[in-house]
Amino acid sequence: MQKRSAVFKSVKAMTLAAMLVAMSVVIGIFCKNFLNFCGGLFRITFENLPIIMSGVLFGPVVGGLVGVCSDLVSYLLSNQIYPPNLIVTAGACAVGVVSGLVSRFVIRKKGIAQLILSAACAHAVGSMIIKTVGLYQFYGILVLWRIPLYIVIASLEILVLCWLFSRNTFKRLTDYQ
Repeated sequence: MQKRSAVFKSVKAMTLAAMLVAMSVVIGIFCKNFLNFCGGLFRITFENLPIIMSGVLFGPVVGGLVGVCSDLVSYLLSNQIYPPNLIVTAGACAVGVVSGLVSRFVIRKKGIAQLILSAACAHAVGSMIIKTVGLYQFYGILVLWRIPLYIVIASLEILVLCWLFSRNTFKRLTDYQ
């Protein structure tokens, strides 16, 4: 009998992934409404934190799904008037996929190095490259100011990730041992 591969290994994994989508949506909507400067050009947000967590915990497929779902649901629940930017959605997907790929295939040993490299690569590819390309059509060359902003945001998210994953309660909840 063939063993079937499932995206979600258990109901617990599916539930945690759904909770991470919800966290990302809430963080994203809050930041789009209250930490948005210069008409959306500068936005301080930590909505990628749950997406990176999903990639590290469950792999690139679930990380990508969490990224896409959180971006689209966040768009539907926000008060934005323009249509969804699918390049930005692809950037959110890339954040989850890259964090999952790095944690599964580059640094397999769980720990601080895995978290730092996964989050740094995810932000470099998803936030600093793909999302910046997607927002170029709205803001032009000014969008390049996002890159230094996301270096700071990525650093803060890495600190939060390392702190969360060092907590025993979090490790037991997520089975990250």
